[in-house]
Amino acid sequence: MSNALNLRETRVHLKPMTAASLRPFALSPSLQVFFYLQLLDALTTLLGFRTGLVEASPFVRVLVNIGPSAGLLADKMFAVLLAVICVWSGRSRLIPWINYWYAALVIWNIILILLMVS
Repeated sequence: MSNALNLRETRVHLKPMTAASLRPFALSPSLQVFFYLQLLDALTTLLGFRTGLVEASPFVRVLVNIGPSAGLLADKMFAVLLAVICVWSGRSRLIPWINYWYAALVIWNIILILLMVS
């Protein structure tokens, strides 16, 4: 009888789910900013297209020839892939520098849109 499974002694210890237990799955602040800047860049670029602006980047210009939305989606997927490679290879310290670049692009897009509208 000692080899029999005693169900009363078998206990499952589950930890309650807290914000601290979810912390390993949270994105770093620099990655959160990166994703927001990608969204802002895509939106301001599409708005720029609507006001008559053209894409300045030769790489993105080729992608946009597929179609504005499809080209921008491909561009953003490529940017996210590069960010994933940075994090995976242990070079996530590059993400804040990339954020400065995209912040400048968003500001540049907004300035050009305002100049076209006025």
